[in-house]
Amino acid sequence: MILKNTQMNTDINQRAADNIRILSMAMVEKSKSGHPGGAMGGADYIHILFSEFLKFDPDNPTWINRDRFFLDPGHMSAMLYSVLTLTGQYKVDELKNFRQWGSHTPGHPELNVTKGIENTSGPLGQGHTMAVGAAITERFLVARFGELFSHKIFTYISDGGVQEEISQGAGRLAGFLGLSNLIMFYDSNDIQLSSETKVVTREDTGMKYTAWGWNVIEINGNDQVQIRTALTSAINEKEKPTIIIGKTIMGKGLLDNEGKSFERKTSTHGMPVSEAGGSFEKSLINLNGNISDPFEVFQEVKDLYKKVLENKRDIAANWKKAKDGWALQNKELDKKLHSFYKLEFPEIDYRSIPLKEGLATRAASATVLGIYAKNIENMIVSSADLSNSDKTDGFLKNTHPFIKGDFTGAFLQAGVSELTMAAVINGMALHGGVIPACGTFFVFSDYQKPAIRLACLMGLPVKYIWSHDAFRVGEDGPTHQPVEHEAQIRLLEHLKNHHGENSMLVLRPADSAETMVAWKLAMANKTTPTALILSRQNIKDLPSEKNTRFDDALQTEKGAYIVQNCQGNPDIILLASGSEVSTLVEGALLLKKDNLKIRIVSVPSEGLFRKQSDIYQKAVIPENIPIFGLTAGLPVTLKGLTGEKGRIWGMNSFGFSAPYKVLDEKLGFTADNVYKQVKEYLAEYKEGE
Repeated sequence: MILKNTQMNTDINQRAADNIRILSMAMVEKSKSGHPGGAMGGADYIHILFSEFLKFDPDNPTWINRDRFFLDPGHMSAMLYSVLTLTGQYKVDELKNFRQWGSHTPGHPELNVTKGIENTSGPLGQGHTMAVGAAITERFLVARFGELFSHKIFTYISDGGVQEEISQGAGRLAGFLGLSNLIMFYDSNDIQLSSETKVVTREDTGMKYTAWGWNVIEINGNDQVQIRTALTSAINEKEKPTIIIGKTIMGKGLLDNEGKSFERKTSTHGMPVSEAGGSFEKSLINLNGNISDPFEVFQEVKDLYKKVLENKRDIAANWKKAKDGWALQNKELDKKLHSFYKLEFPEIDYRSIPLKEGLATRAASATVLGIYAKNIENMIVSSADLSNSDKTDGFLKNTHPFIKGDFTGAFLQAGVSELTMAAVINGMALHGGVIPACGTFFVFSDYQKPAIRLACLMGLPVKYIWSHDAFRVGEDGPTHQPVEHEAQIRLLEHLKNHHGENSMLVLRPADSAETMVAWKLAMANKTTPTALILSRQNIKDLPSEKNTRFDDALQTEKGAYIVQNCQGNPDIILLASGSEVSTLVEGALLLKKDNLKIRIVSVPSEGLFRKQSDIYQKAVIPENIPIFGLTAGLPVTLKGLTGEKGRIWGMNSFGFSAPYKVLDEKLGFTADNVYKQVKEYLAEYKEGE
């Protein structure tokens, strides 16, 4: 629906919005870097939302039933920091330190719930897609604990976020699921970084969202009466997500050096007002700011927000009182609620899980997921139209997918939208209360990389299930055969997050037993994302000298371990991850006929291995012993393990379309070639001594 124009209020609410404009403009001006224009245009909406509609507890920012606000255009951080200063989360001195080393006000907001920042944002499109994930999670939790736990998910998107392709996946999915708890403000100011939007698009955005099943409201985004009316309507919507398309003015209130309007200028999108061609001082005066202190929070605005915060406290207190009564009547549910938010789950007896011999690791994973579906009530699994191939259907067969009006299941059919799915599970993790995982083919992790990177940066305990791990995808050919992917994703094992941890745990199990332990490690990891890289084809179980393969595989927790050893010092160490380990076992049988002493090492995670003591690392891979590595990826994947003197047999080209056993022969991933390569390497190694 379209709301008619009305006269903008000129009361204290206008003063508060102008205060946000001034603070945003001043932050960027002082730091000589940032994006003032959009923040100034969005000030009316952000003030009305935070002061009148958004439910939060000023004394407990992590209150589980707070409404969530997800910012999509992270470049509008100044706007968010400014309103959060009015709500008490930030101090003015922190605004003055905008974009500086060690500040709490980085250029783009970084996850910090205690400061009111629900998500890291910056790469456009991902913020509102995370909001979709949070909205799904809210419905999931309400389906289990009741309407007392219902709340709203608000998100804010810009022209750039609408243009990013991920917005299609987010819009389609939210509309399909009827997420009426999701309210999105589209700041439509017709300006982007390098041009006006009319240079790149003529779409009817409202019609697009209508087609996806959204409730569409179009307003003057700087008219506080219309904003208030639109938000009230959106909150009362029961069937559809709502998009409020607000036509705002980029750089609202700006003047140039001659005192003329400097609004609607592309230059103010991404540079300080004075550098963009406007006048900071005249604009400040025009907005009734304090020329001697542009960072002043006006007394009348302080008084207003004092009342706002008192009201927020009352709302939170009333809810907590109702929740206490609910808890007395529902003691077991209350206990479960707390366990959900702590990401707790029943202990799984992995040893007792029955597995056939020689399974593909994706099939072993499916068995584990089936156990999880029956026992872990706070887990959500998703797949991008590949559940019967990536074998996340092991989970699906024991639950049912989400549909509009029914979130009692625990599976999200994301459709063919890998990036959307990855961002959605980030939003699920950010909301809290669930353990999200998603599956697709490893080669399609390429589509997910932007969301994976943000998950690593935020330290989200999401799980990636990537099957079809190598050229053994076979007949589908090089478009579906990952080669460079393992090397790429393992770089995140080397990259530290801001807590000093490896930013990702990457596990490529060598057989069914390692797959079970990999899942055990993934579920225990509550501080970073975990990736499981799984095979399409069946793999022979690795040998166990004491016939206790699961016990052997428990050493996966150390990242690398000795699968098969010899008496005394080995003549050579053979190492690999995934299905290549079993190929090494077969090659070792041939090498042993030449009286060579062989040690075989499985390395499911180099990142974990490098966290072990030097003593352990050197016990598994001693110095001054020849090392041969086998990888279905790029040779560089194993370079850090073999060292400069080592030899690696890997892929140096894209794959080919043929049955995987033919590819093994043609590409040299056979016992015979392992024998040949090792013999040649040892001969050269001895010559070089």
